[in-house]
Formats: sequence, structure tokens, C-alpha cells
Amino acid sequence: MSKQISINEAVSRIKSGMTVMVGGFLAVGSPKKILDELLRTEVTDLTIITNDTAFQDKGVGKLIAARKVKKVITSHIGTNPATGEQYNNGTLQIEFVPQGTLGERIRSGGAGLGGVLTPVGLGTVIEEGKQIVNVDGKDFLLEKPLRAQVALVGASVSDASGNLYWKGNSKNFNPLMATAADLVIVEAEEIVPVGDILPENVHLPYIYVNYIVN
Repeated sequence: MSKQISINEAVSRIKSGMTVMVGGFLAVGSPKKILDELLRTEVTDLTIITNDTAFQDKGVGKLIAARKVKKVITSHIGTNPATGEQYNNGTLQIEFVPQGTLGERIRSGGAGLGGVLTPVGLGTVIEEGKQIVNVDGKDFLLEKPLRAQVALVGASVSDASGNLYWKGNSKNFNPLMATAADLVIVEAEEIVPVGDILPENVHLPYIYVNYIVN
């Protein structure tokens, strides 16, 4: 059975109120076509897990500017004025997570772990409401795993089965997020026959991928 579907079919699987992971770093490596198509739908009240909120006119930032997002779990919002504006006026919830911790929480979600222990955030607002665990006399914050109903990721190359390859820094959070969602939709710049990606160049195996769009 082919994993390749149209962008419209892909977006139809995203419903209002869902939690969605979106790959990318300031929109680099983001599934931009899928996000643009999602912008044209009536879908709203999304919880987005993403490294940053990109720009007002790029990537996931467009969804925030269009007020389709109710909550963001992220490490950085400074490049998107719409995020800060909505946060300050109380129409957008933001859970700030240090970037490395965000990656580890997603990794934990993908690996089926109970969380990660980190000293990052101790003694700061990040500590509020979190469990502190002492290991050999040293305190750590217990950061719980993150998972999503859908992950939208970009890839440089996918083969027909969904084995993925990323060029340069477009890899960023994409492979991590693809392990931590119930449904994974990949927007590939190029789709090639199975076997065209050398085994040592497969950054994420097909087993994690449900659908591919181009």
C-alpha cells in the first residue's frame, strides 16, 4: 500500500483541538506546504509542540498569526510578534521549555520513557510545579515526556516506503518528532524509489512514517 497522499488528504487528518508536533528551526526544515494548506481550513484550537514559533509570515508562525493555535509548547518566540502579542493579551497559552530539555522530552515520548532528569531550570520559573528528584545528593527536575496525536515533519528526501534523509540543518527536530506521535505525515522535497537512499544515509526508518506528501 502506497504511503503517498495528497496535501489535502494529509490535512484532512488534522482536527480542531488536536496536539500537533511541527518540525523545523525558524521554519528551516518545516513542512511548509502542509502548514499553508492547514491555514486554509477551519481547523482551530490546536496545541502546537515546536522548537520556535518561526516568523509571522513563515512556517508554523502563520498558524499562530491566524489564531488557529490555543497553546504552544516551545523554547523560543522572539522572532514572531504575533506570538508575543497573543500571549500578552491572554489569548495564547505558552509553555516555555529550554531547547535541550524540549528535545529530551520529545525523545522520551518517542522512546516510551517516564521522563528525563535535568538540572536545567532549577531555581528559575521553569521549576514551578515540577517534581524535584535528588540523585546522589544532587537535585534534578523531572521533565515529563511529550507526545502528540500528529507530527508534521519536513524531509529532504523520502523513498516510497518512507525512509527519510535530511540535508544539513533541516534535520533539526524532525526525526525526534517523528518518533513521538500517533500519526506521522512527512512533506518530502523529493520522493525516490526504495533503494535510492543508501542504508547508511537513512536518518529515520520507514516504520515511523504513516504518510508522505510532495
